Amino acid sequence: MTNGGLIILTEMLEKLPPSEKKIAAYILDHPHESISLTANELGKRSSTSGAAVIRLCKSLHLKGFQDLKLRIAGDLQKPDDHVGYQDIQPNESTSSIIKKMTDNSIQTIRETADLLNTEELKKAVDALREARQIHFIGVGASSIAAEDAQHKFLRIDKTVYAFKDMHMAATLVANTSADDVVVGISFSGETQEITKILQLANENQATTISLTKYGSSNVGDQAKINLYTSATNEPTFRSGATSSRVAQLQVIDILFMCVASLQYEDSVKHLGATRDAVDFLKWQW
Repeated sequence: MTNGGLIILTEMLEKLPPSEKKIAAYILDHPHESISLTANELGKRSSTSGAAVIRLCKSLHLKGFQDLKLRIAGDLQKPDDHVGYQDIQPNESTSSIIKKMTDNSIQTIRETADLLNTEELKKAVDALREARQIHFIGVGASSIAAEDAQHKFLRIDKTVYAFKDMHMAATLVANTSADDVVVGISFSGETQEITKILQLANENQATTISLTKYGSSNVGDQAKINLYTSATNEPTFRSGATSSRVAQLQVIDILFMCVASLQYEDSVKHLGATRDAVDFLKWQW
């Protein structure tokens, strides 16, 4: 991935320590200039230090300052069509709401694509492909993504579970092993139930995957593999986690397609069999 630097800085800005926050703010205000500076030069320009620049890159979960500069350079090469997330207004016209919701979804999808780390994604795909059992766990709006994942992976002959009831989820995860995968889905990354479920899975040596907004979180800290969606900066009128739900479903689709592609012939066979089974139910006797 060679972009997403400005998105990462924007989404992490308020969580950073004071000195790192000053550097991040400087970069966001002067992105073109910043990519031509050394760490020490950037430290001076932002009234901090080169060491603080290195600490910032660690806080952003990046490999180093060069990695950050490459991502920002990639961002600067893209067309400047960013319009920001738009909230609806009282008595707004239907056509205006259609445009705003469409723009918000498109922006979320683009930002999530920029934030996905292909190395972590490959680890997740390999784990899901080889898993004896897969458990997708989500609470509230995130349970929609978990159920969507269950539906998709069942169709390619995976043993998959998705429980809304956390007591049922805990019961099932209590019997996991090193051959199983548990995916915890939480937009905030701070859902206590998901954190506990992943902790339980780790105790049983299962492979744990988190799907959260970008940055450190309790859920992410419990996972061996971290996948991120755009934090979306959703408007006040969230309509049941509109943009975050779109981002989660996008990542589930990507995981599914990657696994299906790696076992293409088997996936085609199983998809055909499940389609025929559903069609069979529609037959008139």
